[in-house]
Amino acid sequence: MMKSGLTFLFTFLIILPSMAQINNDKVTNLPYYQIPEYPEEYTPAAVAARMIDGLGFRYYWATEGLREEDLAFKPSADARTTRETVDHIFGLSKTILNAIKKVANERTGTTPPLTFEEKRRHTLENIKQASDLLKASKADEMVEFKIIFKNGDKTTAYPFWNLLNGPLADAIWHTGQIVSFRRSSGNPYNAKASLFSGKVRE
Repeated sequence: MMKSGLTFLFTFLIILPSMAQINNDKVTNLPYYQIPEYPEEYTPAAVAARMIDGLGFRYYWATEGLREEDLAFKPSADARTTRETVDHIFGLSKTILNAIKKVANERTGTTPPLTFEEKRRHTLENIKQASDLLKASKADEMVEFKIIFKNGDKTTAYPFWNLLNGPLADAIWHTGQIVSFRRSSGNPYNAKASLFSGKVRE
């Protein structure tokens, strides 16, 4: 009986940290633990927002529980590390949000360094804000959501179409890379997160 009890306690202590990590984001209120409920109507903005929500859910679970050795991993000498890929997606999330906020992308000098956890939070919050703004927008407003790049006196604008096949598709692409990289570094993502339903299987 004593041996059985010790075995149970040892097993419990092993799985407790992973359980705490999975539930940690619930406590800290990070968005996209699961995908939001879908809208009742199909509109251009609602469809685009759902695409962005799909990115949010994938990014949440691709980056959940990443360790330092996962962040340092890269598949080859010429490839980005997982940490550098996280940085790139963070930048893409700002470009997506700025387009929907009708704000230009402009370099404003150096930015303070952020931890991985801070970048993850900001990225998820950017994605969620972009989705919420789209859902609250008017049908004729879509044409105003342009990607704007400003470099000194030069300003270049691209239509919303470019956001779909550019930053949004790119962010989904690189999120898939993180999933692949973390498998290679020995820390696969939670298979209970269903990409089809946007829910976590119990």
